[in-house]
Amino acid sequence: MNSKVIDIRPDNPDQRCIELAVKDLRNGGIICYPTDTVYGLGASIRNKGAIEQISRIKRIANNKLLSFICKDLKDIARYAHVSNPSYKIMRRCLPGPFTFILPATNETPKLLSQKRRTVGIRIPDSKLCQLLVDQLGTPILSTSVPAGPDEILNDPYEIERRIGDKLDLILNGGILVSDPSTVVDLTDYKPRIVRVGAGDLRLIY
Repeated sequence: MNSKVIDIRPDNPDQRCIELAVKDLRNGGIICYPTDTVYGLGASIRNKGAIEQISRIKRIANNKLLSFICKDLKDIARYAHVSNPSYKIMRRCLPGPFTFILPATNETPKLLSQKRRTVGIRIPDSKLCQLLVDQLGTPILSTSVPAGPDEILNDPYEIERRIGDKLDLILNGGILVSDPSTVVDLTDYKPRIVRVGAGDLRLIY
């Protein structure tokens, strides 16, 4: 597939660009888009083939935990079991640069949960991301674009050069200089920081 690079303002995205991205997602395509942290590879969580292709792009096993973007906290409750303490933490942190690991419900596709049935969920502080999820009508995958074992790609034209043939669309919001999201495990009684990234850790405790 030949990718297209379209310029977009993440804080005020053009509706035509949103419609093009949503069309690709509905057709089982893979897009690259800016989040509130780094560029993400996106696909509908209902499309098994697209998710498997993203796993191949990232060179990871299909059973590795991949996170996805929900519309709001109410939407999260469809895909994850949320305790009252977890809800209070997420309410402080979201929308924002955090990924929360939670026990998955049966609504979560098995391909997106590990053997112990957990799921990674985000609500980025990004109008673009929120519009994509809202207009698609289902959550979308959110995983960084790999450049190596410990490196991610944040330049859309470098992304096009390296993996553009595997993508349907690249939404160019400029070069992003940021850490990936902070990952917080909320599957136990006490929150556990899995990865320190963007965001204020004081919000967790």
